[in-house]
Amino acid sequence: MTVDEYLGQIPEARLGYFGKLRQSIRKGLPKGFKEVVNYGMIGYVVPLSLYEPGYHCNPKEPLPFINIASKKDSINLYHMGLYGNREIKDWFFEEYAKLATHKIDNGKGCIRFKYPDEIPFELISELAARISVDQWIDYYEKSVRPKAKKAR
Repeated sequence: MTVDEYLGQIPEARLGYFGKLRQSIRKGLPKGFKEVVNYGMIGYVVPLSLYEPGYHCNPKEPLPFINIASKKDSINLYHMGLYGNREIKDWFFEEYAKLATHKIDNGKGCIRFKYPDEIPFELISELAARISVDQWIDYYEKSVRPKAKKAR
């Protein structure tokens, strides 16, 4: 599936919000990440050309960083940095609380936007910009990838 095919499946009522979320991520995303469709969502990954070992769960897949998905009741943002970096998570939640009228609906690395008109697009752009490809690879190597299989 391509990104355009994925976008073609999104209900018309939320397509504008989803498109603006996508634009916000792309605006802030540091150079080197690549937009793909993975795990049934639009994803921003470290391509295998920059990180050959790939994702430890499936080395043939590029290293995931951010995903966005249109689900039944929400637009979801999956950000691996929120899952793995306490400083970034604390910063984001603090800034989000200043902007939101509803309590954040989240999982470990997932934020569910049930009110698309309240998506903090500029904050999402800032979030995307906070970790470079090299920083993400370094963090992944130190914290996630099994020690026996270090690539760098």
